[in-house]
Amino acid sequence: MAQEIERKFLVKGDFKPFSTKAIRITQGYLSSVAERIVRVRIKGDKGFITIKGKSNATGISRYEWEKEIPVSEIEELLKICEPGVIDKTRFLVKAGARTYEVDEFYGENQGLVVAEIELTAEEEEFEKPLWLGEEVTGDVRYYNSMLIKYPFTKW
Repeated sequence: MAQEIERKFLVKGDFKPFSTKAIRITQGYLSSVAERIVRVRIKGDKGFITIKGKSNATGISRYEWEKEIPVSEIEELLKICEPGVIDKTRFLVKAGARTYEVDEFYGENQGLVVAEIELTAEEEEFEKPLWLGEEVTGDVRYYNSMLIKYPFTKW
């Protein structure tokens, strides 16, 4: 079983000078219930469908399965997604041995910037750059699947 182990943080400083890549992402949700989130995403020029399970008690780990499918199929699936869309740019920012994925959101989530880091174990130590802010791992308000329902600008 594929397991996603990640920590999530707000961003409080300028990370962009350290970014090695920026990718535009548009995504929608076929299902956003916690037990089975089904996401479709256009990431740059590629399409993906992802299924995620419910997070564990710490909010750090959960089941994740992902498959690349043609962008044309994602465009069709986006038409039947739940209301709301996530529009963001993902910046890749290396820090020590790991790379943070920093998402800058647009539209109804404008102003929100969140950094995620994938780990190999929940207890794994990792570098925390100066631009990293408050940890929000496990805070469901920051899950993309919740941001389509309760956008950041309406908090």
